[in-house]
Amino acid sequence: MEEQSQAVYTEAIHLFLSIYRYIRTSGRRMHEEGIGGRKVATLRYLEEAGPVTVGQVRDYLYLSDSSTSELIARLEEKGYVQRRRSAQDNRVVIVSLTPAGAEVVDGKPLSGMPLLREQLKGLPADRLAGIRDAMQDIVDLLEIEDDC
Repeated sequence: MEEQSQAVYTEAIHLFLSIYRYIRTSGRRMHEEGIGGRKVATLRYLEEAGPVTVGQVRDYLYLSDSSTSELIARLEEKGYVQRRRSAQDNRVVIVSLTPAGAEVVDGKPLSGMPLLREQLKGLPADRLAGIRDAMQDIVDLLEIEDDC
């Protein structure tokens, strides 16, 4: 590998590991504070989007159906969300934020994945496309199969 390529390679690995460590540390910190990152992300999504279906939560978090159901059940047990059947279609379950869930969201500063989600929303389309393309390259290099 030529010297310039080696320098770019080293910087790319450094940046990737910095992001990875930040996300892990942020998630660990949230978990230690009593609520994990996925739970916080779910509550923030409900605050922003209003009542949504379980499927919409699943799609937002990129989880399986069973993982989403378990997550929502745990949030409901804590009193942070409420589930109800849709009046139009009894098969559809609607999830909404409770006042206790809104308190949790208001008390947590953005960090980790929730912060990344918010910051990405403010970028212009061309910058987002570049980030998407770089992330797709990483997914391809790691041979990650999309399981959601």
